[in-house]
Amino acid sequence: MKWRALFFALCGLLHYGASVAAANDDGGDGKQRAQRVGQKLVGHPGPAATLTSIDGQRIDLASLYGKQPVYLKFWATWCVPCRQQSPGFEKLYQQYGKRIAVVAVNTGYSETEAAVRAFREQYGLHMPVVTDDGTLGGQLDLRVTPQHVVIDADGRIVHVGHLDDQALHDALERVANTPPSPGGIPLAPQSAAKAAFKVGDQVSGIKLTTLAGKDIAIGAGKPRALVFFSPWCESYLRETRPATSSACERVRLETERLAKDRSVEWVGISAPLWTSRGELAAYAKEKRTSIPLALDQDGAIFRAFGVRQIPTVVMIDAQGRVSKVTTQP
Repeated sequence: MKWRALFFALCGLLHYGASVAAANDDGGDGKQRAQRVGQKLVGHPGPAATLTSIDGQRIDLASLYGKQPVYLKFWATWCVPCRQQSPGFEKLYQQYGKRIAVVAVNTGYSETEAAVRAFREQYGLHMPVVTDDGTLGGQLDLRVTPQHVVIDADGRIVHVGHLDDQALHDALERVANTPPSPGGIPLAPQSAAKAAFKVGDQVSGIKLTTLAGKDIAIGAGKPRALVFFSPWCESYLRETRPATSSACERVRLETERLAKDRSVEWVGISAPLWTSRGELAAYAKEKRTSIPLALDQDGAIFRAFGVRQIPTVVMIDAQGRVSKVTTQP
């Protein structure tokens, strides 16, 4: 019996250790990643953002708070679970569309307007469809696709998830049947959008930390090349975006070749979508990359340079000015 008790105690410790490790790691499946986002966002005010649909409809989220709930679903045309959930998403819109403001938010990451419109037609989506420029995703800590965000009639975030599951359905049913309270809650501050650096602009205020712990301030001093990418581009997009997948591989190999010339400092910058530091490190090991890699933890560097397509290479001269921007394919 003592051995039996010891065995179960050890199992408990191992389970606890695994849970702590999972909690401290940004990896995991889509549900786990979305749950971590929810731990930070649930209970906080929704974003005070103004969106414009691909059909020109203006959606002012702040004007909806205090009147009706909001359901934002982030998705991508290249995302397999987004495709799988689309029929159910339309059903939810038909069920709740008159009581909840339902908005399909395309991530705008490695997308085209034509692809977004074709996806909408293919799956018969009737809710407003908007394409994010990265700002809304940054405010709501976008980590996965799909990512569901349910905001109650007071303007408070009550659910963040990845699955079309009972938790999502319960959250929608709850907010659809709960009227706004008299006082409401204060709005989240709306961050002013900054213009992205373009060719000829002086770069300042951009800092990153590589996986090796090196801090780099992007600016004058020496020529630099910033390679914007995602470590899953070559593998995950092979089926849904073969041209993009091939371009990511081609740019990686060309970058390794060019980086041998030490006159230019090359840095690979990964978006945070579906990527943790551990996963980025595993990618570096698998591909045997020689250039330093950094994770753009909140997507701020991607937004600073207006990068929405991968792979993109931004060249910065010795005076700290953007000299060239190349996007492939």
